Amino acid sequence: MERGSNPKRSWIRISHERIIKGVVSLGLGQSEAEVYVHLAKQGPQKARTIAEALKMHEQHIYRSLRSLKNREIVNATPERPTEFCAIPFDRALELLVKAHLKESQNIEQEKDEILSQWQSIITKQRKLVH
Repeated sequence: MERGSNPKRSWIRISHERIIKGVVSLGLGQSEAEVYVHLAKQGPQKARTIAEALKMHEQHIYRSLRSLKNREIVNATPERPTEFCAIPFDRALELLVKAHLKESQNIEQEKDEILSQWQSIITKQRKLVH
């Protein structure tokens, strides 16, 4: 082991990265996932504090927060400056999985509609040929 390395810190970093990747696989963008996980771990914070902690431009943080609010994964206080807070992690995962399943159902339905239209075209084409 390298001198001065901390195996616990390394494990935490790897776990954090796996969580981010998992949340991204459920439909969040990379920065949205980072912002959400940060808020879920740290508790309510202002956008500027999040930007400083994640070393991201504040404008980028606001875009991510807006998207997370639209997905109802992050809430915001009405007062200024606004504080943002993450819903519980298990509830967020549940919402993301449901949205992912809904998207899959929509894709399946679209596939069925396209296939039906294709069959109609082929049938009409065969009638014209014969």
